[in-house]
Amino acid sequence: MHTDEAVNAYIVGQLLAGEPFVYDPHDRHGPALAALALPLVRAQGAETFPDLTEQELRLAPALAGSVTILLFGAAVELFGFAPCLIAALLFASAPLPVYYDRFFIHEPLFVTATFGVILSGWRACNGRSAGRAALAGACAALMLAGKETAVLHFFALAAAAAVFRFWNLRGEPFAAGPRTKAVFAAVVSFLLLSGMLFTWFGRNWKALAALLQAVPDFLARAGGEGHQKPFWYYGQLLTGGWSGAMLLALAGIGIFQAIRKRDASPYAFLAHYALILVVLYSLIPYKTPWLALNFWLPITLFAAAAAVSLWRTTARRFTPRAAIPVFCILGALAAAAIAGDTRQRVFIHPSDETNPYAYAQTSEDLAGLPAEIDELARRGTIKSPRIAVIASDPWPLPWYLRHYSQVGFWQPGQQAGDADFYVTSPEAGEQYKDRLRGFRPEFFGVRRGVFILLWSPAPQ
Repeated sequence: MHTDEAVNAYIVGQLLAGEPFVYDPHDRHGPALAALALPLVRAQGAETFPDLTEQELRLAPALAGSVTILLFGAAVELFGFAPCLIAALLFASAPLPVYYDRFFIHEPLFVTATFGVILSGWRACNGRSAGRAALAGACAALMLAGKETAVLHFFALAAAAAVFRFWNLRGEPFAAGPRTKAVFAAVVSFLLLSGMLFTWFGRNWKALAALLQAVPDFLARAGGEGHQKPFWYYGQLLTGGWSGAMLLALAGIGIFQAIRKRDASPYAFLAHYALILVVLYSLIPYKTPWLALNFWLPITLFAAAAAVSLWRTTARRFTPRAAIPVFCILGALAAAAIAGDTRQRVFIHPSDETNPYAYAQTSEDLAGLPAEIDELARRGTIKSPRIAVIASDPWPLPWYLRHYSQVGFWQPGQQAGDADFYVTSPEAGEQYKDRLRGFRPEFFGVRRGVFILLWSPAPQ
């Protein structure tokens, strides 16, 4: 479990214990993921934090990713059947979405809600439907309740709408434009659902005040906080592997075609939105690989549109009988490249240091810590081991030690309690050497370049 997953799992454990969700803009994201996961883990029999398993928690993002794939069916009217089919297949099989749609993090649900905003918002603007406008508002509320980065997407959507109007509609409004009733429905649904989720259905009204602090905290976090990357980071990430450059090149062709046509199609609006979003995310120093999942939605649609366009051009210049074998061979090669990348990054080397998606990934070595404690406790005839963790950043240890009833956590410098086993950072181990006299250390890797020490009683 990644550290972020462990933190989210702990939040779900608090909810299982009957505590309300407490929104903290300093080190937590919104409540949407927890709200989705809670009924799912309960349906699978979890009643307490120790009951939770990785599979139970990761079902939530997996379902969110599956809904995103199904939404391509709802997008056929806007983007066409063949492009949506190809895009859905890319979203279901390419390494980036397959990897992160099984992480218990906020991005999969965030992408689903974003797609919902685009589909329902476009229909509301062109069909004057209050129901679709309300659905767009609800999806926007899910975005905000998912991550604070929703403000970037709201800005990108608004900026794309402005560019679309003046570039594609030549200054004219949408064909119909949303009615006042539709706008009102969108705003009301957004406010109601946001308020329900952030206050945890009325149990924590202080969350609304905390939400006002999210903007300055978000701006501070955008500065990097140790996650600074260069402007071209996402381009380098997305072009990796055998299939990355191919898909990104196809997407570039699709975006170019959509902008060059200068028509009023949904593709034109999506092209403006995608370019603005890429620039915003690239300019912000804070970058992590799972944020690239936000780009995968337009990438798949434009790559699919480009592939369909190339097919039509080839079929016009040559006979379909000649074009079909060529495209079948190219399609098979593309599918093999995607399958190879997915196999390597998702299933063969999911936590390897060479995998660009395995960012600050928890080492598999740490999974052996509970088993080692159990074995040492058995040898020492300790029925209920007392464990003291001393580290400035103990995550994801609360997840891996959740089955022990007597676990305490201390910051270095604090007076730790007596314990049968101590788990410390190397620095804390040196600081508490008097307390740890008579204990022997054993190293465990937490993640790349980060280690902990398990101190157990030395044999007499």
